[in-house]
Amino acid sequence: MTTQTSATEVAVPAHAGGLRWVVAVVRTARPRQWPKNLLVFAAPLAGASLGRRDGLLYALVAAAAFGFASVAVYFVNDVVDAERDRLHPRKRNRPVASGALPKQHAVALGAVCAAIGLSAGLLINEPLLIATVAGYLSLSFGYSLVLKQIPVVEVMFLASGFLLRVLGGAAATHVPPSGWFLLVCSLGAFGVAIAKRYTELTSLGAKAVEHRPVLRFYRPAQLRIAQIAVGAAMIAAYLAWAAGEHSGARLWHLASALPLALALVRFGYLTGRRSATPVEDLIMRDLPMLACELSWLALFVAGLYQTGG
Repeated sequence: MTTQTSATEVAVPAHAGGLRWVVAVVRTARPRQWPKNLLVFAAPLAGASLGRRDGLLYALVAAAAFGFASVAVYFVNDVVDAERDRLHPRKRNRPVASGALPKQHAVALGAVCAAIGLSAGLLINEPLLIATVAGYLSLSFGYSLVLKQIPVVEVMFLASGFLLRVLGGAAATHVPPSGWFLLVCSLGAFGVAIAKRYTELTSLGAKAVEHRPVLRFYRPAQLRIAQIAVGAAMIAAYLAWAAGEHSGARLWHLASALPLALALVRFGYLTGRRSATPVEDLIMRDLPMLACELSWLALFVAGLYQTGG
């Protein structure tokens, strides 16, 4: 009887352990972050063109490339930050920090995902896509290991990941983005990065520095002013871009600046509440915010239709 009971007790945890490992891998891969990779469609969308023949397929390959590359970064970053994550009220539950996913497994999975992300450019014979994915991986790993300790610079490198996705989509589809549009994307990414640091600093209080040492160099008021200034500059750049559009699209795109500005105001309000809610959730899950975003998208697409007509 004792032997049978022992066998049963061993068999059940083995199955459950395998399932827990799979769940830990999926959680570490952060599926909620994957929509960021849709930024590869930014250049084709702004240009009202998918560029080369089968451009949609090439854009999807670029999205997959950055998807695997970003997952590789998540795995490696969680290994590097495991000790500090254990001090964080929310991040201590991450699989690597909690021990649900061994560090060796996370590193191995990260290497595989990085290789797949880089090989996507080979699949479509696009060296520029390989270069942008390689740049993203290099900057991200450099950020995890060294750059995150340097104030201001670390925020700029955090924002660069968004811009590289835009450039990767442009490279894959052969749709060159305008200078103004790149500036809008850069300022938007920079604003989100500043907001992330502001919410960390205000929600964690005195423990913020234990979680992220570079926060000792920031002050909430300074970050708040920077967020507002970057948002205003983004709207100015967007208006400059819209004013340079074709006559049919110009009015629609200028009008679309209003809901975009309202979205930024709403974003500023949400980040100012000193909540521990991730910035990405503020952008994607707040109903008034979504209403502003959808209104912007409707006017933006209407302008593209006028251009196409």
